[in-house]
Amino acid sequence: MTENIGYKLRRLREDNNMSVSDISSQSGVHPSQIESIEKGELIPSVATLVKLSRSLGVRLGTFLDGMESTEPAVTQNGSQAPRPTINLAEGKGSDMEHLKFYALAQNKADRNMEPFIVNVEYTVPDAKPSNHEGEEFLYVLNGDVELAYGQEKYMLHPGDSIYFDSIVPHSLSSTEPGAKARILAVVYTPY
Repeated sequence: MTENIGYKLRRLREDNNMSVSDISSQSGVHPSQIESIEKGELIPSVATLVKLSRSLGVRLGTFLDGMESTEPAVTQNGSQAPRPTINLAEGKGSDMEHLKFYALAQNKADRNMEPFIVNVEYTVPDAKPSNHEGEEFLYVLNGDVELAYGQEKYMLHPGDSIYFDSIVPHSLSSTEPGAKARILAVVYTPY
């Protein structure tokens, strides 16, 4: 998937006759980061992909698409990708490497929402929040999570859900060291 995102980024950039410098200026993403993504060396964060997709005039899902189909996207229990398809961490030691995203509909063409199963581990209480245009819906499958949203904190347990504007800085963590949780996250980003 990492190589696929990089390949698509390079192809879209070249199709738009843009240099790495051009897309960096428009997106605010550092040129070396763009080059690392294009080479498949870095799994970009959702926020980075949103910036890049906006600068290229494409929807976020363009980078996550597999073999596109207009048929319903079905993910059978147990057929989930063995490794995360997208990562919120921008590198080792990042404040957000505790979140592992598994895409559920990467083969659905022209989708407006991005559904993921997310494995959530504990992180330090003052982890750097993320924000991007759009909305998110989270549903806790197992474990307990804490969503820091702006100045508020929400404790969520299995069966709980929350829907919020993702432009507000937010971060998610399991509730205590060693604890893990699993959630369904649906992300919408306008393009």
